[in-house]
Amino acid sequence: MHNPECEITARHMTAKDRSAAFRVVVAIEIWERFGFYGMQAILLLYMIEKLGMNDTQANMLWGTFSAMTYTAPVVGGWLGDRVMGTRRTMVVGAIILATGYLMLGGLTGNIHSLFFGMAVIALGNGFFKPNSSNAVNIIYRDQDHKLDVAFTIYYMSVNIGSTFSLILTPWLQQTYGWGAAFISCGVGLGLGIAGYFSRQRRLACIGTAPDFTPLSPRRGMLIAGATLAAVVLMARVFEYSSIQGALVIASGCVIIAAWTLLYIRAAAHERPGLKIMYLLTFEVALYFIFYQQMVTSLTLFALRNVSKEFTLFGVNLFSMSAGQFQAFNPLWIMGGTPVLIAIYNWLGRRDDDVSIATKFVIGFACVTLSFLIWWLSAAMSSSPYVSPWVMLIGYGPLSIGELMLNSLGLAAIARYVPPRISAFMAGCFYVMIGFAMYVGSLVANLAAVDNAGTQGVDAARTLPIYGGLFFYLACLAGGATLVFALLLPLVRKWEDANARGQDESVGMETRLSY
Repeated sequence: MHNPECEITARHMTAKDRSAAFRVVVAIEIWERFGFYGMQAILLLYMIEKLGMNDTQANMLWGTFSAMTYTAPVVGGWLGDRVMGTRRTMVVGAIILATGYLMLGGLTGNIHSLFFGMAVIALGNGFFKPNSSNAVNIIYRDQDHKLDVAFTIYYMSVNIGSTFSLILTPWLQQTYGWGAAFISCGVGLGLGIAGYFSRQRRLACIGTAPDFTPLSPRRGMLIAGATLAAVVLMARVFEYSSIQGALVIASGCVIIAAWTLLYIRAAAHERPGLKIMYLLTFEVALYFIFYQQMVTSLTLFALRNVSKEFTLFGVNLFSMSAGQFQAFNPLWIMGGTPVLIAIYNWLGRRDDDVSIATKFVIGFACVTLSFLIWWLSAAMSSSPYVSPWVMLIGYGPLSIGELMLNSLGLAAIARYVPPRISAFMAGCFYVMIGFAMYVGSLVANLAAVDNAGTQGVDAARTLPIYGGLFFYLACLAGGATLVFALLLPLVRKWEDANARGQDESVGMETRLSY
């Protein structure tokens, strides 16, 4: 049974105890992101350079993997809430993830081990991701002012872990081989798991009801069996490309149907907020089509058409491999976050806050600028190899766009969605992101090159191919910016109606309480 003494203790934890518990969660999150982004930095290149896949196969396999990775948290969140508990599910997810990385490292060169390794990683992410963030929610429950700060630090921790691994893992691959690089991801997360177990007593009173109830052997066996069956099923999906697209499209259709039914059944005062949320979720999902290019077309562009040597006034400063260029994304995010926070605080002091919808428009304008930079670099280059400084500069606006869009997506759910369905909408949010990332891989295939790997690929031929894709993406982002800007007056009307509806709802509840 749930321990009422522990629940009371959790509500009355001191600030010091909450901070100590938060540090435990942040530490394992840093190592989890170290493993995931290290794997991400080299996995597409592994498919092409080691396994001999062509661009189309590798892009679509990565797209399906992304969709599975973002869909699995819907199930993982349910397990954490109702079956295993938040803490227990989070740790199990970390162990599953580490196992997946070690599988990739121990069985390199085998395509079937790739499918099973990816399935294990996707499932492990589903167990870990929603429950680590929910642990932060529980630690700072009913302390909204501290919760915002905590999630800002939590989001920064993601970028600390990812920046380090995005630089280290490609270097390990080039120096010691594919196996060592993947194994390092598992070893790093293993260190995080060991650190968690050494300090888990600080989370003794943090969790959901199942955390405080022993897991029966029968239930444990059922969960283990279902987990193994899910891994086998996902591995089969990765193996057969003919069913991948159908499953991803079906998931998107199910979400749209659920949204439609939810809107029909919603009270009149709830509908304006739902309309805003649907639009903003679509905008965030659209952003992830561009985000997916970091791992697909931009990584292959860096592999084939970007010089690896950074020079300044003729002096060689340092060099980077194709996978390491992805590290510019978290670096820009860590640099841009305090700047944006300062701007938001300055606007708040002037009572001139910018709406989330307006921030989304600014975000898409930033995305447009990034792809314009990359298109111009390809169109104006006199050499088949563009300067690597172009990648550093181009990642800047794209990363600021991520801060304006992705980091505010879940905040929009809290603002516009009734509490009774907020968890469901968060799950839908992640499923739509997974759907968009699959579409992003389809878009990346517009620049697919038939030759596998780098052997036989003519850089002079691929440069205009990537340039054409970047021009198309710049136009798409620019068009989205214009459309969403034109929709702002309509969104403001919905916001006014939503505010009136919330006031009326609160007034009715107050009258009923008397």
